[in-house]
Amino acid sequence: MVTRVHVIRHGETEWSATGRHTGRTEVPLNSRGEARAAGWKGRLDATTFSAVLVSPRRRAQQTCALAGLGERMRIEPDLVEWDYGDYEGLRSAEIHALRPDWNLFADGCPRGESTAEVGARADRLIARLQALEGEVILFSHGHFGRVLAARWMRLPVAAGARLEFSPAGHSILGFEHGDPAAPVVVRWNELAGSD
Repeated sequence: MVTRVHVIRHGETEWSATGRHTGRTEVPLNSRGEARAAGWKGRLDATTFSAVLVSPRRRAQQTCALAGLGERMRIEPDLVEWDYGDYEGLRSAEIHALRPDWNLFADGCPRGESTAEVGARADRLIARLQALEGEVILFSHGHFGRVLAARWMRLPVAAGARLEFSPAGHSILGFEHGDPAAPVVVRWNELAGSD
């Protein structure tokens, strides 16, 4: 069975740097994002990964390649970012001007994914991950990574709101004392690389 799941958020883009919700839009890493992603190269060599799974979005694939694992990447459609629907490209302040009480982790997005849909996607992915062996690494996105961690710990999607996940952040999900009945966050939001 899988023993640990490493999750790396893609490096910084111009949209993430300015707080724009980036789901489907393809935005490349900026120079800071490239440097932070490349900071993982060599640091991950001590771990043998049984699988390297990557979001279909180019920013996640670019991060994987810069981290030195590009030759092993396999696209995993369920690793895409939350579908923001009508809120794609908007900043939180712009959304709150339209809906003052809006909270992504409670309300989802109109004409995008609901919390139930993104939670079900995370659950589906977790079920497939648990069937793998050893340690795996995922290259994904900020909000989806937070939902994935919440659902890994069998918490509601809303619990993801309490986890910050920085661009090029590295987190590890695992099990306390190796017990599959006790899923835990082993490490959260470690950063590598330089500006």
